[in-house]
Amino acid sequence: MLKNQTPIAEELKVKLPLLQRAIPLAFFLISLFTLPAPAASKLFNVVTKREGNVTRFYVDNSEANEVTATFELKATNLKSTQSLPYTATFPAHQLTEAFSVSPVEDDQQWSYSYTSHYTVGSIHAQHDDSHVYRLPFAPGATFKCTQGYNGKYSHQGSDQYATDFKMPVGTPIHAARGGVVAKIKDDSSKGGADRKYEDQANYVLIRHDDGTLGNYAHLSKGGVKVVIGQRVEAGEYIAVSGNTGFSSGAHLHFSVFKTRDGKGRVIIPVKFFNRGRRCRDPCRRQDLPLIANETGRSPGGPHARGKDLRKIPGRQQIAVP
Repeated sequence: MLKNQTPIAEELKVKLPLLQRAIPLAFFLISLFTLPAPAASKLFNVVTKREGNVTRFYVDNSEANEVTATFELKATNLKSTQSLPYTATFPAHQLTEAFSVSPVEDDQQWSYSYTSHYTVGSIHAQHDDSHVYRLPFAPGATFKCTQGYNGKYSHQGSDQYATDFKMPVGTPIHAARGGVVAKIKDDSSKGGADRKYEDQANYVLIRHDDGTLGNYAHLSKGGVKVVIGQRVEAGEYIAVSGNTGFSSGAHLHFSVFKTRDGKGRVIIPVKFFNRGRRCRDPCRRQDLPLIANETGRSPGGPHARGKDLRKIPGRQQIAVP
């Protein structure tokens, strides 16, 4: 499943320099703080800068979306400008100071080591609970739900309120809600019913206007049809389904969440339109096919606006004015 968390660690110990060690130590410190900070991702970096006895921590966020980072610090003889562990959200495409540390006793040795974790999204997001989501496939299409809220197979914890829709590989996926594409992955062809494949799922992550994120996962390799930063509307064609990542069969995994801290997220139960009605959990009746009945755009072109597509059991599909 989607995992954007990246830990970064660094350690530094500083002793009061004796006169004969002043020049070598100064050279060491200059060298240390002019080298790039260690990073596990090109899009997220922690940069430290020394000014006298003050060490400043910066977040260099090159993601297209805000990120939330959590810092854990082990320190000796140091005080911080923020309570630790420290969690904050940092804007996209900016270098932002997070906090700084300085000695409690200037004439004593000091040291620190830290670890940082980050994930896409904002801790300030507030879900609009009045919003009703489209089903994430083409109008008039029907698919069964194979795993819903609190699903015993894998929908617990951070996936508690996710929904799985069984569908053939290559099925067009449509945005359940409008927003801006925050993150994508579509370079994986690996998958299977084993958690060792969790990091291999292709996905589209869309940031909604309220700061929450919609996750469309297990997509086909090369199946993402949008780009990062693109604005999409509800119903717009965004990807094709697949069977990548931790998956026991071809399906689409959909969920909405907000960021809790740099280590995790809070998943949100949402309402869908199904058969012209609002429903909280579309998987409550797994024997009943789900029918997308909102308008939108698909690979074949725009559907007629203002019409409700639905299927009547035992009859052909019709358009209801």
